[in-house]
Amino acid sequence: MIRRYTLPEMGAIWSDESRFEHMLRVELAVSRAQARRGRVPQDALAAIEARAKVDVGRIEELERTTDHDVIAFVSQVAESIGPEGRYVHLGLTSSDVVDTGLALQLRAAGDLLLRDADRLLEVLVSRARAEAATVMMGRTHSVHAEPTTFGLKLAGWAFEVDRGRRRLAEAIDEVATGKLSGPVGTYSHLEPQIEAEVMTELEVRVDEASTQIVQRDRHAALLTAIAILGGSLERFATEIRNLQHTEIGEVQEPFRAGQKGSSAMPHKRNPILSERVAGLARVLRGYASTALENQPLWHERDISHSSAERIILPDATILLDYLLQKTTGLIRDLLVRPERMRENIDRGLGLYASSRALVALVERAGLPREQAYDIVQRASMAAADQRRPLRELLALEPAVARALSLTDLDACFDDARYLAHVPEVIARLDALIPTERTPPGKATADARR
Repeated sequence: MIRRYTLPEMGAIWSDESRFEHMLRVELAVSRAQARRGRVPQDALAAIEARAKVDVGRIEELERTTDHDVIAFVSQVAESIGPEGRYVHLGLTSSDVVDTGLALQLRAAGDLLLRDADRLLEVLVSRARAEAATVMMGRTHSVHAEPTTFGLKLAGWAFEVDRGRRRLAEAIDEVATGKLSGPVGTYSHLEPQIEAEVMTELEVRVDEASTQIVQRDRHAALLTAIAILGGSLERFATEIRNLQHTEIGEVQEPFRAGQKGSSAMPHKRNPILSERVAGLARVLRGYASTALENQPLWHERDISHSSAERIILPDATILLDYLLQKTTGLIRDLLVRPERMRENIDRGLGLYASSRALVALVERAGLPREQAYDIVQRASMAAADQRRPLRELLALEPAVARALSLTDLDACFDDARYLAHVPEVIARLDALIPTERTPPGKATADARR
């Protein structure tokens, strides 16, 4: 991944040095297991543990001759040890070391992603509670529907992130799987007991029935979980972009001092972060597609997955790490404009009350539903075309005047009636993060307004 989107902690996991260091951990664990069985002399094990080291420059030099990075790695490590280096890689095939080392890298990357998701979840829950009573217009098909609250919208995002985190956690647990079963999975050189000991030491799963490699359905599941969570972030970012439209203006991305929006138009405050999230989420979906293509390998293994994985596994985890952290900051510092939300509700001429007026005519006046629907629809279309309040036009309808008192009609336009159950939904956030654990957010949210 390009440096622009690579954060240091995640980037370090995918460096060449880190890759070979994780492979060395596997080699050392195998040497210890072999020594316990007397196949590696104790003095040789002591030398291996004391002197084995990774030199990426030397590995690259050797690879120019071998054209095989694992052989170059084994040769370089053996050089660093001395004569006892002949015991390194004893009974192993390349994929034993590569796939098990990769499992360690993926678990380390996964731990960072889960930490990122936890932080985003905390911010979403905090802001959802802070904005629980911030009334705004709900929209379907981008058209005014009925009132909702911004807190309820954020609560929906919080539960979606929680679902994405659980999918991701399951995939990370599954992909942290290694194997030492040899060239075709038959344990022709090392017995299963050694594999079990080594995987226990490394704290990864054992592939129950591997071929030369760990099967790639696990990696496809991980990349799919990453893409789905990225899609959730894109959904949130798309909503922020829409709500930041000049004509809507209900939220606004943070815009720091000195920031510029356009080289030509000084007034511009563009939702560039949300647009970046949306664009990069598309890349994640492409990586997931490649991971799915990596599943059907030939016979016990071919190498078509390897080159693709050198790109998609680091890049996907690096990108999701970046996106989760950027989205966390975006939600935390998002400017919410409740006064503009109220303006937009009022600009809607009360059309959102059409459903309550329909129900009132059916329940209170006993009108057939189709007749009541025609009355309310006719008044609604006239209100929109003539730019007149719906309540005014409904009051002029003879059937409405006969059926509903002015008090009954006013009740149809009472926002509180639409939002009576919002607190119940907000309270469900306690299942994610108990209220007492939520950092104080309301004062901060109010201050940003």
